[in-house]
Amino acid sequence: MNWSEIYGTIGPAGAVLVVVACAGVYLALKSYLFLFLVWRDFRRTFPELEREGVSGECMSYDGDNPLICIVRDIVQTHSGHSEDIRAEIAYLFHRNFEGLTREICYLRLISVLSPLLGLLGTILGMVTVFRTIGENVAPDTAMLANGIWEALITTIMGLCVAIPALMVYYFLMLRFKGFHIEVVEYSYRALDFCRKRNNGTGLDHEEL
Repeated sequence: MNWSEIYGTIGPAGAVLVVVACAGVYLALKSYLFLFLVWRDFRRTFPELEREGVSGECMSYDGDNPLICIVRDIVQTHSGHSEDIRAEIAYLFHRNFEGLTREICYLRLISVLSPLLGLLGTILGMVTVFRTIGENVAPDTAMLANGIWEALITTIMGLCVAIPALMVYYFLMLRFKGFHIEVVEYSYRALDFCRKRNNGTGLDHEEL
């Protein structure tokens, strides 16, 4: 079966659904791999930061891991005070994960558009069926079946794209929210380390 036959089978809405499905697979794999690599690097690096001095290492970190960058920025901004840390973390998450957030939103958009494209294909297929009936006194059953096939296959394709896209969207969102919780926890621990270290330094100077 060549491309023209496939296009004739699934119709224009089905062809658009194929493109949308490929885009959804690309976005899902890219987002998942990005989150996996960021989390792996964070878990490997942060224990080292805790052993060697979380404050100093965070402030001197020059890598590109967004989670560690967020903790570093929190330490630099709030090392002397701790007001409104959660709002600051929310802003830093938006700034550091803007691209990822956009890609996840595109997945959500794909999950919404796919059933609509499937419905459009259904309508186009039924239009073909009724046009065939109207133009022929004794319509060809093969042409009728082809129109009904196009109507049904695009509906199935739309659902097959939308359901996995929606599942991946919520999976990635749960992972992303988990990152947010972890960064809040580590930020408080880093600031607590800073306060203890500064207090200890102040006591040493007073004793001297």
